[in-house]
Amino acid sequence: MSRLVVGVPKEIKDNENRVAVQPDGVAELVHHGHRVVVQAGAGLGSRFPDAEYVAAGAEVLATADEVFAAADLIVKVKEPIPAEYHRFREGQQLFTYLHLAADKQLTQFLLDKKIDSIAYETVELPGRKLPLLTPMSEVAGRMAVQAAAHALESPSGGAGILMGGVPGTPAARVTIIGGGVSGTEAAKIALGMRALVTVFDTNPARLAYLSDIFGGRLDLVTPNRARTAAYIAESDVVIGAVLVPGAKAPKLVSREMVASMRPGSVVVDIAIDQGGCIETSRPTTHSDPTFVEEGVVHYCVANIPGAVARTSTLALTSATLPYLVTVADCGVAAAASGDPALRHGLSTLRGHLVTRPVADSLELAFTDPATLLAG
Repeated sequence: MSRLVVGVPKEIKDNENRVAVQPDGVAELVHHGHRVVVQAGAGLGSRFPDAEYVAAGAEVLATADEVFAAADLIVKVKEPIPAEYHRFREGQQLFTYLHLAADKQLTQFLLDKKIDSIAYETVELPGRKLPLLTPMSEVAGRMAVQAAAHALESPSGGAGILMGGVPGTPAARVTIIGGGVSGTEAAKIALGMRALVTVFDTNPARLAYLSDIFGGRLDLVTPNRARTAAYIAESDVVIGAVLVPGAKAPKLVSREMVASMRPGSVVVDIAIDQGGCIETSRPTTHSDPTFVEEGVVHYCVANIPGAVARTSTLALTSATLPYLVTVADCGVAAAASGDPALRHGLSTLRGHLVTRPVADSLELAFTDPATLLAG
């Protein structure tokens, strides 16, 4: 494929300080013969000044409009929001987190503009491993417990409970819904804070794995509706960490369950990017991270890792760079055709929706990507 122009705009979601490419990634793309244009200030939130991008071979452009106008391939961290839609041109390519199953407006926009897109979160290796989602799931899981501990404090509207208690007082009871990557990381931090921790998961093999790595230090439960309700009612903190790759998260915690919790208890819904797994959840921002529903403090920030931008950018870009180089070298369609992992991540192609979980969630027409790639 001919030389591509790769564009790196500044993220504009609330308090989103990550950047999609760090300077050493620019150097790698330039080495592969690509031109890289970076919006001025795009890396500052992650402590990468413009001068480092220039030294790596990028062109720094003053505005997002200039970056989008110049680029064949846009690489971002977070999904485009409506304020960015006008900057895209028909047929442009996009590589970023998308979470389309919870966003019909964005999905329809990508289809109408014929944007060829690959979603980080659905790039998949054998064994159902998600290499580009895992680093941010790790960060979000760890931060979820930090956020919960803060929300439990009296000035935050919480019940005034210290996560681990002190001798002679009870520790907080933490229930984690889902024992995947983010749930496991949340359990590590909650245990480190000396909370009493329960993890729900429907996969017996996963529960056995968690039993091994935690040495019996947490309660492992195969959930059903009645059992879930009983545990939720006694919890000081509930963390929703459910993932169905590419699809909308199922609502596993009902409003009635939330209402049964003690006033000042806390809910953290890590799955909010995919619509949330708790019925009372709605997306919040780092500027206004919590709300109270049914007497329970809810923390539902849709870009949790953005709060630790330096760590998150380093973790994310280390994972995405090899795939980004492939996409830049080949283009979205050819990269997806040649790499099964990227084919799993293919979301929209030539105006067609090519991911079945999104099509099913949004009740839109699905096109088998094999028919388009063969053509």
